[in-house]
Amino acid sequence: MHCSNDRRRIALILDYDGTGYKGFQWQVHVPTIQGELERAIKSLTQENTRVRGASRTDAGAHARGQVADFLTHAPYTTDTFVNALNWHLPPDIKVRGAYQVSPDFSSRKDAVGRTYRYTLLNARWPSALLRDFSHWVSSPLDIGRMKEAASYLPGTHDFSALTSSLPPGRSAVRNVARWDVWRDGELVYIEACATGFLLHQIRRTNGILVDIGLGRLPVEIMREIMDGTRKELRYCPSLPARGLCLMSVHYSNFPPEVGGNYEAG
Repeated sequence: MHCSNDRRRIALILDYDGTGYKGFQWQVHVPTIQGELERAIKSLTQENTRVRGASRTDAGAHARGQVADFLTHAPYTTDTFVNALNWHLPPDIKVRGAYQVSPDFSSRKDAVGRTYRYTLLNARWPSALLRDFSHWVSSPLDIGRMKEAASYLPGTHDFSALTSSLPPGRSAVRNVARWDVWRDGELVYIEACATGFLLHQIRRTNGILVDIGLGRLPVEIMREIMDGTRKELRYCPSLPARGLCLMSVHYSNFPPEVGGNYEAG
């Protein structure tokens, strides 16, 4: 393969089933999405390159619209990258699009928002087909109570009570655009959009919403957390990662030929 002297930055739009992976971020001796992407790129280009992701999804969580980028000397067209990487990648990770972007593009830092969806199976019996993509709740959920509690979440708030870990010096303040709850038959969806999220913030917040929907917690607890009158929680349920999916990453100008607002999802 003839390689150019000039390195290009390629951005990928991905979807993946995260069931068999320890999250997006590379870790030694365990399967990760980043590790599989870097292995596939090396198989194609013979280059050791570092892949950067827009979101470090949890172990077992999924993505429909993850965005990642890397540098390469390879002269391939973007269509070739899509086809060839999909050939090298395992069946539970696939590239849906590739774009040549500015050398200083960062899939993580340039993102202006991220949308995650959590899926609940609210049915008497569990589902074999949905077991890796939803959390089963057998008792009836009161969607009205969940919606009322979720209405306190949009805006700029301190979410320190709803994260499992906060590094020293890092702010727990996040700006949430929306946090929606709706039912479609036996499935209940909780969808959140924000500039960014803290570690396990979504799964913990949704765990509280589920307990509110089951009548285990009062609706007012979410208001107290958001207005700062409740700083700590004795019990903060965290839903399993399998029900969580990164739906889209939002950019102001990506892909480059689209321009304007775009959701990579």
